[in-house]
Amino acid sequence: MKNIELGRAGDKVSTVILGLMRIPQLETVENVRSLLGAAEESGINMLDIADCYSKGKAEELLGRTFEANPGLRGKFFLQSKCGIVKDPFYFFDFSKKHIIDAVEGSLRRLRTDHLDSLLLHRPDALMDPEEVCEAFNTLRESGKVRSFGVSNFNPAQMRLLQNALDDAIICDQVQLSVCHTPMIDASFNVNMDNDPSVMRDGGVLEYCRQHGIAVQAWSVMQHGFFKGVFIGDPHYLRLNSVLDRIASEYGVSSTAIAVAWVLRIPGKTQAVIGTTKPERVKSSAKAGDIKLTREQWYEIYLAAGNDLP
Repeated sequence: MKNIELGRAGDKVSTVILGLMRIPQLETVENVRSLLGAAEESGINMLDIADCYSKGKAEELLGRTFEANPGLRGKFFLQSKCGIVKDPFYFFDFSKKHIIDAVEGSLRRLRTDHLDSLLLHRPDALMDPEEVCEAFNTLRESGKVRSFGVSNFNPAQMRLLQNALDDAIICDQVQLSVCHTPMIDASFNVNMDNDPSVMRDGGVLEYCRQHGIAVQAWSVMQHGFFKGVFIGDPHYLRLNSVLDRIASEYGVSSTAIAVAWVLRIPGKTQAVIGTTKPERVKSSAKAGDIKLTREQWYEIYLAAGNDLP
């Protein structure tokens, strides 16, 4: 498993991240421990979760797993997210009070004294960068959060926030898979009068690469916005055929190749996998040891239905 440096202390973290949004489906501490054990065996040492996943139930179950297995928490770089409010209705909140209260709640549920990184989950149009800075400083100085990042931010939003922060933004978690490539499509179709030429993200990949910000891709196996997994989907016969062929060449699963496609993108790139099945964790993790050739990367991109100018 390849590693990158992440956070203020330059922690060595795996390029494949285990996302835990769905762990409430596992129901028991024993099942979650088996999932984390598969991650350990595969070289995955970074976990991603959020306070809003199942209204805190995901963090609660992970915390009970840490509590039941002394020493387990210390084996992982633990990342959570805040800023999404679901009660009394769905909205975003980056106020100092909300950020600090959210972290306190996450720490209680997770049965830990600190987060290794905290991400602001989705952009808040009412964000006051100086107020966010105050919240971050309070959390860092108290030892409750070591590093900070964002999720689903464009470069302008990151610049606005970074100008007020005392800490560098360490990552931007964004949707990216071979079947969701708008930030890549625009880079090919420069100055062209077609839909792919529309830059919807403001150049996230280029900005993050320039500033040493890790790109954490989420929904790496999904097409569209939670429309389903493309592996085995009859609408993606050509893509699956190519993935299967290349997978056989490397002796891995087609899932690993789909994840490796994301990891081949230059810069500090990570892929968040959200499976709750230990065997799929092990299968997907093999992507961390694969570097696709340029020809293979482009063939997969085209097989997903994308075009080049």
